[in-house]
Amino acid sequence: MHEVGFLMQAFVFLAAAVIAVPIAARLGLGSVLGYLCAGAVIGPFALGLIGQDIEEVMHFAEFGVVMMLFLVGLELDPSLLWRMRMPIVGMGGLQVVLTTGAITAIAWQFTYSWQHALIIGMVLSLSSTAIVLQTLNEKGLMKNESGQSAFAVLLFQDIAVIPMLALLPLLAVTEVGTFSDKHLLPGWQSALLVLGVVVGIVVVGRWLSRSVFRIIAQTRLREMFTATALLLVVGIAVLMEQVGLSPALGTFVAGVVLANSEYRHELEAEVEPFKGLLLALFFISVGASIDFALLAAEPLVIMAMVGALVLVKMVILLVLGKVFGLTSRSNAIFTFSLAQGGEFAFVLFSYASAQDVLPQTIIQPLTLVVALSMALTPLLFVINERLVLPRLGVKSQAGSRPLDALEKAEGKAILVGFGRFGQIVGRLLRMNGFEITVLEHDAQQVDLVRSFGHKVYYGDAARMDLLETAGIDEVDLLVLAIDDHARMLKTIHQVKRHHPQIKILARAAGRREAAELIHAGADHIERETFDSALSMGRKALSLMGFRAYQAQRAAQLFKHHDKKSLYALSEVIEDDKKYITVAKQHATDLEKVLRSDDQANTDLDDRGWDSGS
Repeated sequence: MHEVGFLMQAFVFLAAAVIAVPIAARLGLGSVLGYLCAGAVIGPFALGLIGQDIEEVMHFAEFGVVMMLFLVGLELDPSLLWRMRMPIVGMGGLQVVLTTGAITAIAWQFTYSWQHALIIGMVLSLSSTAIVLQTLNEKGLMKNESGQSAFAVLLFQDIAVIPMLALLPLLAVTEVGTFSDKHLLPGWQSALLVLGVVVGIVVVGRWLSRSVFRIIAQTRLREMFTATALLLVVGIAVLMEQVGLSPALGTFVAGVVLANSEYRHELEAEVEPFKGLLLALFFISVGASIDFALLAAEPLVIMAMVGALVLVKMVILLVLGKVFGLTSRSNAIFTFSLAQGGEFAFVLFSYASAQDVLPQTIIQPLTLVVALSMALTPLLFVINERLVLPRLGVKSQAGSRPLDALEKAEGKAILVGFGRFGQIVGRLLRMNGFEITVLEHDAQQVDLVRSFGHKVYYGDAARMDLLETAGIDEVDLLVLAIDDHARMLKTIHQVKRHHPQIKILARAAGRREAAELIHAGADHIERETFDSALSMGRKALSLMGFRAYQAQRAAQLFKHHDKKSLYALSEVIEDDKKYITVAKQHATDLEKVLRSDDQANTDLDDRGWDSGS
């Protein structure tokens, strides 16, 4: 009976999402608002299709936030942090401090202690990383000045959760328990415990992660890597819960620890699908948690609180945007995107409730306020796009280049395979100032290359999800330097289907393989032994009596006609009989050309030099 109930509940969640999200997307409201509306309709306070156990569903769905913070941590590469240090520390820090101060001052007028007011101020200063990032990505704004500014603020907020969690026990009016009622600790000891666990995750992650992932990677079993990635996230979450801390805090720290790991992209690709599903469940649960009874009992008070929260945040964000020199358009997007409460409010309120730091009389209405403010976010984007931006003289043009787009780094490339062949290509690109991301599917090769100081990531480029996490949508060139012909063909087919504008340079073992790669869509191929063999053939001609210019001309003529032949063969590669016929015909034609007296009339006439004379 329990199993039937679970299946029915899953069916209701999926049906609600499938119906609501396309409608919301069609209306231009975004998927997040669709999930929220779906949850509100099927929730216990509306149709009641999912029963009264929404808290259990929310507890499960919060794992989507946990995974999201793990992925955010993985993105915190030190070089990225250094490049964005000013907006992260300056803009993000000021936003948290000023918003906390303003809301604390307001809350102090309605609470009995400054501690309660400060906790409320800290919790409500945070914005929704999940909603804002997903909405900005859907609208193609993440690479713009406004998107990068919003990301910097959200990044600082996510990091600020760590000291907030450590500070909450210190703000308790009475001493709180950390492990359980049997293990009561004073507030300062609880704070030390938080820092101790975080430091422990960092130390263990640094020492053990590489060895564990190397062993798993050597199995070449994708499901094992998936299981290991989930085990890592779930294990840290369980550890944090056992000591009474936020699972999201632990996984965020773990993500930061692994940000420089060679297995980073593989981890992202494995966790991303689970994160997407659980985040959708989280948004539906947030919508279902909206207590319409409480809203109906005190509608004016609740809506006034929502309006005050949004207004306070918008004023502070607008001022910060001006101070940091954002354009009017960027500042409008920046202001409207972050004017809501965040999912970490639910985590912090839950933690505050478990530690008896805040009473339920405060937590319940504020939880409703946060949920409503999150539900308003997509509507704020619509208001900004349809009312505010037109007044600023900005016309919305789908698919056009954003007016405030940041200058994208030129010459980005992904190099797949870093063996003897790939290392030469990679070193040449890097030494000439081009930015490349290197993927290698051999764990032992990754360790070897990293020992020489090269930055290489473990991953299978034949998987489109891994290429997406590696940034395939931002590069100009994809270089395939591996010796697995089948994997290269699969990679080319997928990349050309999803990103046809990207140029693909591929390594080929032989002539037929080269023709197959061209037929699959490679823009240029290099046979791994062709040029060296051609060079040796040129030297052989010289030793057999050809003057240097004759040998050079013969080699270049051979290369020119062989290339033409190769592209002709790629058109008949699927028909073996035609392939053999065309290959024979081109071989005969090439022999005639090489023996013809017309060689001197080609573009390769270079008799003006002769190093052998």
